[in-house]
Amino acid sequence: MVIGIRKACSKVAIALLPLACVNGGPSGGSATPPPARDVVPATTQRAGDPDAGYVALVNNGYVSCGIPYSLYARFAGPAPASMRLPGRTGRNATLPYNMTAFTTKAGVEVVSANCLTCHAGHIKGRLVVGLGAADGDFTDNYGAAANLAGAAEGFLDTDAEKAELRKWAARTKAIAPYVQTSTVGVNPADNLAAVLFAHRDVATLAWSDTPILELPPEIVVPVDVPPWWRMRKKNAMFYNAAGRGDHARIMMTASTLCTDSVEQATEIDAYFNDIRAFIASLTPPPYPYAVEGARAEIGRRVFEGNCASCHGTYGPDGEYPNRVVPIETIGTDPALVVGSTQFADLYIAWFNASFYGRTARLEPERGYVAPPLDGIWATAPYLHNGSVPTVAALLESRTRPRFWTRTFNSNDYDPIAVGWRFTEVDGGKANEPDAEKKKYIYDTTELGYSNAGHTFGDALTTDERAAVIEYLKTL
Repeated sequence: MVIGIRKACSKVAIALLPLACVNGGPSGGSATPPPARDVVPATTQRAGDPDAGYVALVNNGYVSCGIPYSLYARFAGPAPASMRLPGRTGRNATLPYNMTAFTTKAGVEVVSANCLTCHAGHIKGRLVVGLGAADGDFTDNYGAAANLAGAAEGFLDTDAEKAELRKWAARTKAIAPYVQTSTVGVNPADNLAAVLFAHRDVATLAWSDTPILELPPEIVVPVDVPPWWRMRKKNAMFYNAAGRGDHARIMMTASTLCTDSVEQATEIDAYFNDIRAFIASLTPPPYPYAVEGARAEIGRRVFEGNCASCHGTYGPDGEYPNRVVPIETIGTDPALVVGSTQFADLYIAWFNASFYGRTARLEPERGYVAPPLDGIWATAPYLHNGSVPTVAALLESRTRPRFWTRTFNSNDYDPIAVGWRFTEVDGGKANEPDAEKKKYIYDTTELGYSNAGHTFGDALTTDERAAVIEYLKTL
């Protein structure tokens, strides 16, 4: 029973918020965003200490609520060494990398998920902080696990502990209908953000059990969690360039599940400039296989002649343009840019008028920012919704699978195609009666899951595509 609560807590707590990525889908009443601007301008960021930021990221209680530690400890022993992180203190030294223990304002020690639930991933058997969790499973009904909280109270000794468990359970029930994805590996971050905004007073940040704003659609439009190291170069957070201004203030909206006052939000904001500095200091892991140098050099020339105007150039003199590509040009799934979840008008207005909007703003474009490609080898699957399993398929659109699945084993990597080995599935989810197997099928016919667009590689020859792939391994 309590294991179910722990599982739900680890998945739906605040690590799912806008810090992860963005998504969006059709929503009645939202305005069409204006045409995409060509380039996102830079904004000066607050200075911070990356080392202090790492310590805060893995030790601090920015989630603000969770299940009481005494309850957690009854059913969970110390994490194995492979699941721990360096630089953690106290109880956190023995917790899994994606869980944090801290003491709430009410004086109760609790355990909750942290940002690494979504922002640490496995590649070739290695845990990489800052890599998106491409194996994240948000297909469960978290409300069912939260309903166990009442029975779990019998394991708690104090009224204060019971109150903390009730708070966590109530928030989880409120968001549960809006964060259940169709497929393993994609993320519901932005629907969650919209729900939390809808329950909060814009001036005080106080929680209201009754939504103050209209809630978003329950259908989750998916996104793939991008790697944090891109923030070294990006002028705006999120795929649709929405996050402008003070990135640290936007990142700290990861606290909106249980941070219920401007005073408490201000305390968290005081160290999120350090966390932002840590994120901006990250670099990708190097490609772990041999690279054909001569072919890669040919690929560099092809890339710079065909791809660099959007994705930038690399090396000591490299430049990244922060270019927004209009949806009419890129042609990828449009559900994100049409303005839903946290990017519907009412949620944009809430954010920009709130404490968070004092130094930052949501300002989405009608298009997608072409990302920097540093460490692209490790970031499969591709496109903003994770619909394409390999770089080879990304560069030759006719080879993209319509329905596909994979093992979700981080060692099941294809160094030739650069991405995950996959298996095509006849008929998609509709032809799979087993619910457990069905959730592992990526069905590109579902809302938000299309693998269309970004067909620029189709114009290259077979040899040119192979050379570009070889070059991308070096980034």
